Amino acid sequence: MNPTQQLQKLGQSLWLDNITRDLLTSGTLRSYIRELSVTGLTSNPSIFDLAIKNSHSYDDAIRQKKAKGKSSEGLFFELAIEDLREAADLFAPIHQATGGSDGWVSLEVSPSLAYDAPGTVEAAIRLHDEAQRHNLFIKIPGTHEGLKAIEETIFRGVPVNVTLLFSASQYIAAYDAYLRGVERRIARGLDPMVHSVASMFISRWDKAVMGRVPRHLEDRLGIAIAKRTYKAYREMLSSPRWQSAAKAGALPQRLLWASTGTKDPAASDVLYIKALAAPETINTIPEKTLLAFAKHGALDGVMPIDGGDAEDTLAEFAAVYVDVNKLAADLQCEGAAGFVTAWNDLLCQIDSPAATLRAAG
Repeated sequence: MNPTQQLQKLGQSLWLDNITRDLLTSGTLRSYIRELSVTGLTSNPSIFDLAIKNSHSYDDAIRQKKAKGKSSEGLFFELAIEDLREAADLFAPIHQATGGSDGWVSLEVSPSLAYDAPGTVEAAIRLHDEAQRHNLFIKIPGTHEGLKAIEETIFRGVPVNVTLLFSASQYIAAYDAYLRGVERRIARGLDPMVHSVASMFISRWDKAVMGRVPRHLEDRLGIAIAKRTYKAYREMLSSPRWQSAAKAGALPQRLLWASTGTKDPAASDVLYIKALAAPETINTIPEKTLLAFAKHGALDGVMPIDGGDAEDTLAEFAAVYVDVNKLAADLQCEGAAGFVTAWNDLLCQIDSPAATLRAAG
């Protein structure tokens, strides 16, 4: 049994944190599903920006769509939905076999909507309708306005991947938004079975404090935050409020580990994959990290449901003046701003072949 199969046996789903047209056309994604236990994938503006920037696979499609008068944003979503439909079809047998708990792909709304709740809801419904795939999540950031959109989008019956979560308190707020949407459906006599995942970003914590804390604390903050959040997740699943919704037919919002590629060149390239091994969760892994773990990874324990040493570790960070509440808020704001930057760069990449076409004309 290879390392990725061991994680699957543990009860953790492995999703690829990447999508490119080359991954699809080359058969690589299909091989990852067959050989490395990959059961889903995620995307974001940064991923598509790099995919289009580093490949000519999209050039013809961009030129053809631009020639038909498509705008940059509308054109991008057409490209993304084409790729994600194909990926969703590859994962469809897994989705069916797991009763819908696995086999998902994700598409993000425009990052410019991060603080626009009504605009986010409208975009989420439209994009999900356009995609025409049951196993496609719409990604919505867990910002203050995003939480309002998450509740309403769930109420409307659209599956949501809550993104840009950095702390246990942000996760709890996202869970509460999801559950409010489900409870409203129950009160209206609607089917409460609307799927959702909550994406906790891990490695950015350690990058943020790198060089600012004693060496013995480096590469430990993200894992401590994850342990604290996993404890909150398991407590949520046993809470009376959740049990009431579950009895009505609601589904748990699965906890997903994101940003799990190692940022510190001095640390193990599979640091977070080993540390985040936890039943009933998802780990969405960069392609390079997935291949490294498959080659030389090994499990050396399971994340404790009681948080383990998380609070002791976080107390050590507090002692060296790391305010995790403030840092979590800063990281979420920086993450939202970073996605806007990637989004604008992505639209520029799309415009580039169009400019060539106009010049040729």
